Formats: sequence, structure tokens, C-alpha cells
Amino acid sequence: MKTTLKISVVLLMLFSIVSCNKKTRRNYQYMPNMYESVGYEAYQESDAFANGVEAQLPVEGTIPRGYSLYEIEDTNEGYEYAKANLTSPLDSTAVDYARGKELYDIYCGICHGTKGAGQGYLVKREKILGVPSYADAGRAITTGSIYHVIYYGKNSMGSYANFMSEEERWQVVAYVEKLKADLEK
Repeated sequence: MKTTLKISVVLLMLFSIVSCNKKTRRNYQYMPNMYESVGYEAYQESDAFANGVEAQLPVEGTIPRGYSLYEIEDTNEGYEYAKANLTSPLDSTAVDYARGKELYDIYCGICHGTKGAGQGYLVKREKILGVPSYADAGRAITTGSIYHVIYYGKNSMGSYANFMSEEERWQVVAYVEKLKADLEK
């Protein structure tokens, strides 16, 4: 009797396990979005706020943190205006020539040379031509003109506004002025 009872219990358990697994019908899936997520593109249109909710739009007249407006235009007149009127916001205690040299070597030295004489690696290899020295008599460069050229670029030199923050651009300007003074000695 004991063995019959044991065998019947084992058969009942086996039958119940097998009966729950039915290949013809789909198993339940709770929270299917966790298993089969919807792919979104980062810059696609979104219908999340179809009513035009203003929470997605920045407040008019605001600028992002760490960003300040440079309102001088990228024109010849803007260049001349910057050359004549733009001054550095850094005082003498805020200028860090070591940091300026580091940034200059990274972004400018490849063309302008480490001393600002226009003999960078690309000029020596003749990959680009016509990079003048900072001390050339025909070049009246000023603080404003250096910043404007770093911000917008000029001739074959591109803009470096996206690569350096405003403070870093001013550090490079201070270092270029130091190089110019060293070359004119």
C-alpha cells in the first residue's frame, strides 16, 4: 500500500508538471516592454508631448550654464571691431601661462610652431603653407583679433570654439601674446 501511494503521488506530481507546459499555447509574459524594448533614435521627433508642452523648450533669452554669448559677428567688420575693442576678461592673476602653453601646443602648435614663428610640424612637412610668424611686421595682431580668430577661424584655419571653453580660449590668447612679445625681443 505504501508503494502504491508513493507511486501515485509521484505520478500525480509528474502529470501536473507536464500538464502546465503546453507547447501549443503561448506562455504569459509579464511586463513585455522589459523583454522587447522599443528602440528610439536619440534625435528623432517625439510625440511624448504632442500638445506642444513648453517643458521641452528652453526659456526665451536664456543661455546654457558655462556658456556666454560672443556677439561679434563673423565678418570682416566684426574682425576689425574685435581687433580694436575686445579685451581679455582675465586679470593678471588669472592668467596661467602653463595652461595656455598646454592648450596652445595641443591646438595651435601643429601649424604655428611651439614658438609662434609659423614653423609648425605641418608647415615643415609642407602639408599647409603660408602660416606667418606672430612677429611679422605686417601683422598687427591684438588681444581681440586673436580671440576672434580662435572663435571663428580665418582663411584656412578653422574655428576652435567647440574645442575650448571661453576661459581656455582666453588662456591661449594670453599665451600667444607672450609668444609674440618673446619673438619681438
